[in-house]
Amino acid sequence: MKISTDLYQRDHYKNGPANAFRHALWNYLIAKACFRLRKNREKVLEWTCKITDWHEEAFPNWELAQQMDLHNNEVGRFLFEKHPAKNELQMVQLLQQMTLSSIKVDSDSDLHKLRYHLIHIADET
Repeated sequence: MKISTDLYQRDHYKNGPANAFRHALWNYLIAKACFRLRKNREKVLEWTCKITDWHEEAFPNWELAQQMDLHNNEVGRFLFEKHPAKNELQMVQLLQQMTLSSIKVDSDSDLHKLRYHLIHIADET
C-alpha cells in the first residue's frame, strides 16, 4: 500500500492503472516473501492465489471490478513465476512500465486474451 501511495497517491484506490499496479505488486510480493520460507514455487503460487482470491470474495466488488482485481492478481503471480529473483525495486520498475500500457476493458472484453497484461476499467484523472 505504501509503495502504491508513494507512486500514485490515492489513485490506486480507483479502478484505473494504479489499482492494477497495486494488485500485481501485492501478489508478487506475497509470493516472494512466502518463497523465502517455503522454497516450493508451485505451492507458494497456489497459496498466494488462494489467499488473494479469498480476499476478493470476502470483500466483494461489482463484477467487472472483481474480475479486474483477480486478473491483475494473476499477473503478479505470473511475474513471480517468470522473475522470482527480481528484487522489490526491480519489480516496481517493471510494473510501472506495465502500468503505462495497462489496457482499459469493459464487460465485453476477453480477459483471457489479455492474460499477461495489466488491465483497468476507469481512467484516472
